[in-house]
Amino acid sequence: MTECNAAARKKGFFMNGIWLVCMLALLAGCAPFGRSDTPQKNDDNSAPAQKMVRYEGEMSKEVSLVYTTKRQLALTFNGMGDKETMLKLLDELDRYHIQSTFFLPGMRVAEEPDIARTILSRGHEIENNTLSRVDLTRLSYEKLYSEIELANQVIKKETGVVPRYVRTKLGDYNDDIRLATAQNGQAAVISYSLFLHNWQKETDEEKRHYLRKYINRGGIIAIDTEENKQLVGDIPLIAEAAADVGYKFVSLHQLIEQGGERKPLEAIPGYDAAKINAKMDDAAYRLIYRKETNKKEVALSFDDWGTDAAVTKILDILEQKGVKASFFLRADGVERNPNLARAIAEGGHDVGNHTYSHQVNTKITPEQLQEEIVKAHRVIREAIQEKPTMYFRPPTGEFDERTLRAVAATGYHTVAIYDVTPSDFVKSNSADDIVAAIMEQTKNGSVILLHLLDDIHTVEALPTVIDKLRSKGYTFVRMTDMFG
Repeated sequence: MTECNAAARKKGFFMNGIWLVCMLALLAGCAPFGRSDTPQKNDDNSAPAQKMVRYEGEMSKEVSLVYTTKRQLALTFNGMGDKETMLKLLDELDRYHIQSTFFLPGMRVAEEPDIARTILSRGHEIENNTLSRVDLTRLSYEKLYSEIELANQVIKKETGVVPRYVRTKLGDYNDDIRLATAQNGQAAVISYSLFLHNWQKETDEEKRHYLRKYINRGGIIAIDTEENKQLVGDIPLIAEAAADVGYKFVSLHQLIEQGGERKPLEAIPGYDAAKINAKMDDAAYRLIYRKETNKKEVALSFDDWGTDAAVTKILDILEQKGVKASFFLRADGVERNPNLARAIAEGGHDVGNHTYSHQVNTKITPEQLQEEIVKAHRVIREAIQEKPTMYFRPPTGEFDERTLRAVAATGYHTVAIYDVTPSDFVKSNSADDIVAAIMEQTKNGSVILLHLLDDIHTVEALPTVIDKLRSKGYTFVRMTDMFG
């Protein structure tokens, strides 16, 4: 910190000294809610101080990801760096037209209220980062309540803003924090989907790959303005990552207000359509590769999982070309990014089961296979909030009689394979290679296997594949349209 900045902060501190002393005194013993407003006197006639009443109402929500398929996400900041850094940060946000949300500590707002007011004047939101950013999980309920309540008071006094949300220093929380947040009138405790710490020795390309991996619709990115030493330099990288996938930054409040509520799994009808079933020997299955038909129709299918950057581009191409396809999703990816799975379903595509963690079916026990399928079914169903397509595709396409019956016994009676395999998952295969393989292998009733992976050439090949097959008279249908 420069000598000038230090002097400015010192001046600001003394100008607000009385206010800070009052805040600390309140935190130490004069809690404001449900207790006496004045200290207890040492005479026999004084009334005893009222003990604070622990809140028994509904806890505030906790939000780390907003359930939405809108192409939006939020950029948020914790703490308050020195004035020079904060002004540079605001300039950079203006440059990229990013509206952000700042979680400010009450003590820093009291020290330098002009910074908080500048944040507001530049079109950003201010929320509650507690009074002094201590670890609330280690405090008594009374003290953590006061940390939140006093920060509210400071922020309102200095800026006129009444915070709607609370975030702790590290974004962690427990039930007491959620209760105290609700008792203070805030709607939610906010965590994050990505906390961007300092880079170490990563190259720019490595930074871009990292951000691409975690940029997702409905996401909440958090950066600490005091801890992050490359704060201003991170903004162009973040803006580039969002623009590459076509997502827009909006304020946290807008993101939450426009988001939906995910019903819990048990509230979705038929959530238990897939079950563990030890009676496998006689389970009936249907194995489909390709349909024998005179119709010039084919089905595009996509396996596995990828980032928003890969999957959203595939969805955009399918929408632009007016094509519906069949997706077989790896559910550990869906679990981390349910919004992307919901976007696939909303696009009118089949959403099938590709196991939870992509285990090769023939190399695990039937019991383990069933666990993979049932877990995947529940994750996918909760993400898309509806019954998925009851088609199962085995990872790597490997199966035998034993695994087919184990799959069918869970409730997935249709095992969906393919007859066109362009090996697009091989990174060295170019878009031209993929197109050539598909055109050579495809015939009436074919099922074409493609992948949702990053750093392969499927996105480049897909428009050409669709155009070339159409030029030969083929139409595109989902596998459920083709096979029932």
